[in-house]
Amino acid sequence: MGKSLTGFISTGIAGISFLLIFIAFATPNWLETDNKLHNPKFQRIGLWWVCFSNFQDPHYWYDTKFQNCWWIFEEEYYIIFDFLLPGFFVAVQFFFTVCFVFHLIAIPSTLLYLACSRENYRFVHLLIVLGKFSILLERICGTIAVYIFGAYGDGRDWMPNWEHNHIGWSYALAVIGVIGSYTAGILFLIEARRHKIKRKKAEKMHAAYHMEALKAGMQSNI
Repeated sequence: MGKSLTGFISTGIAGISFLLIFIAFATPNWLETDNKLHNPKFQRIGLWWVCFSNFQDPHYWYDTKFQNCWWIFEEEYYIIFDFLLPGFFVAVQFFFTVCFVFHLIAIPSTLLYLACSRENYRFVHLLIVLGKFSILLERICGTIAVYIFGAYGDGRDWMPNWEHNHIGWSYALAVIGVIGSYTAGILFLIEARRHKIKRKKAEKMHAAYHMEALKAGMQSNI
């Protein structure tokens, strides 16, 4: 049987949320400069990429200067790892990666939901798994990641010229994706509850029908 409108909406929101989280996960615009400063040393940073322009070790222990966009774990960055990867940012990387991985794990369950018939006795359990367990873990980890970065990402203790730095569009997509996963999870649970109530009603009607048939059979025998 076909899926309900609520089911299609929740699946669509879950798909869009995954797309937004994937883009946020891969793009280097969580924090970026406003370009109002002439030749800013810091340009932008994401979870895995950072862009500098003539940026030097803030401790001035080395004369090395960093240019262009590089992978954040590039070997040349080892001299500034203590500056580049503070504890809060490592926590953001960890929790958002877990959020992304759980979204990947949820894809087969979502596809199974689309392929599964509403008559299947495991259909309601599948909806509960999608609403409570899989997407719940995504929401928790995603919320922690965006909350930590929102609180500390544009602070004055991290990137240079903090007054010219602001939260970027990659972070905005991450927030929207996490909110979308909340919405999808709630809709999946609503769908599960609706089908559970329908099944209980159908079972009661089926039991009542058999009872009436049994009574009719007993009366005919008499």
